[in-house]
Amino acid sequence: MTCAQGGRQCILLVEDDKVTREAIRSILQDAYVFVEASTAEEALRLLRQGVQPDLVLLDVRLPDMDGYSMFERLRNEGFVRDMLVIFLTGQWGEADEARGLGLGAVDYIRKPVSAPVLRARIHNHLQLKRHRDMLLDLSHLDGLTNIPNRRRLDEVFARQWALAGRKNTPMALLFVDIDHFKAYNDTYGHLAGDDCLQQVARVLFGSVKRPCDLVARFGGEEFVALLPETDLAGAWNVAERMRRAVEALGIPHASSPVAPQVTVSVGGCVCQECGRFLAEAMLACADQALYAAKSAGRNRISMHRLAAAADGSLQCQPVEPVPGPSKEPGKD
Repeated sequence: MTCAQGGRQCILLVEDDKVTREAIRSILQDAYVFVEASTAEEALRLLRQGVQPDLVLLDVRLPDMDGYSMFERLRNEGFVRDMLVIFLTGQWGEADEARGLGLGAVDYIRKPVSAPVLRARIHNHLQLKRHRDMLLDLSHLDGLTNIPNRRRLDEVFARQWALAGRKNTPMALLFVDIDHFKAYNDTYGHLAGDDCLQQVARVLFGSVKRPCDLVARFGGEEFVALLPETDLAGAWNVAERMRRAVEALGIPHASSPVAPQVTVSVGGCVCQECGRFLAEAMLACADQALYAAKSAGRNRISMHRLAAAADGSLQCQPVEPVPGPSKEPGKD
């Protein structure tokens, strides 16, 4: 979960001194969203829970570990890939500065902080990050459908999978395939096929509700929906919403033996204990579920559960929708 709000970027301030925290907050809070921690472990816990700051202001001296050690923890757990780190220090030495910059920090700010200097440095770094993120976002979009591409899916899936393992929360993955799309292209031509893909992508993208949910083009006529913290009933509800939304488009498909309009088949996998498996196992299980949906006649949903058998072997088990309360995206 990003902590940015209303276009304002987010700063995680890791500082044990209350007076310093209050001073920095008073200087920057009008322009940025603030999340605060007084220890390294508290900051790491926030990040592991999914808080995604744009920048971390990190005190070099913390009560439970030094800032350099914490930075190495951040790097080893993959957090510094998406955020900037600036060290705060009351001691200014060339060797210390070189050490921090060598680790990958973008700057050093000396305490007690100067309000004009702090504002200027934070503004410059976050402006550069905003521009970099815009370019990165463009590289993560599929050129035809303008939704996230396979590269973006791979990055988000790896991060959400690790998070689900740490938090012991469920996750669902849906494969959505346009039924008999080759026949559609053969009948109506590739330009009409491109338009069909764009319309389907648009309604699939609109079928998920939360910022952490992701719909991406997997390749060809296949799409993927990644649904963190979603159980079997919730995943089934989203899959059915997607299936009906595509059907409701009413795109004619005269060469389809399934229906007179374009339809989709959905194969899903739900994992309750993701930390016990490799991410690739979930992709394979969802692909197996999609094959089952196609084999059963298409324009339908097949859902499987990834689980460990009593002997420890991996099982991809077909399941039916579960009645009762569901942890459906957008209804938490």
